[in-house]
Amino acid sequence: MSNGEAVIEVVEYDERWPARFAEERALLERLLAPWLAGPIEHIGSTAVRGLAAKPVIDIMAGVASLEASRPAIEALRTLEYQYFPYKTDVMHWFCKPSAAFRTHHLHLVPVGSALWQERLFFRDALRADASLAAEYAALKKRLAVTHRFDREGYTEAKSFFVRRVLDLR
Repeated sequence: MSNGEAVIEVVEYDERWPARFAEERALLERLLAPWLAGPIEHIGSTAVRGLAAKPVIDIMAGVASLEASRPAIEALRTLEYQYFPYKTDVMHWFCKPSAAFRTHHLHLVPVGSALWQERLFFRDALRADASLAAEYAALKKRLAVTHRFDREGYTEAKSFFVRRVLDLR
């Protein structure tokens, strides 16, 4: 997203994150039932036990296609999800409750797509390798300082690390 929105803050792992995901998944499973074609996954750094992260629960829901799941954009408003046209060729992206204050990110992604596979591989690689997760945490903490008010810059600066991990496939 653009400058001036949510400040980048990386915090130590919070044991409540898995429960927060489970609570949100239960709400999303009911609401998204007409469009789900796969599981609802906890992704991102909050999905990796012990990993420092922005305190935002990242969720990926598997849909058949972006076109077929377009009606979900309006339906998700009832759960306070705000739609943003970000990377519209690969996902429908939302944050909750607002761009300035975020508790959750939601990505509706076609099951089996390259993005779906990459997100799960990256999460699972960090879960499986404590030294890789520690390296990522240190990078994120440094970048949160240098890109505190630049979410796009923060994300872009992490991309070399993400690509390096994805190249392990």
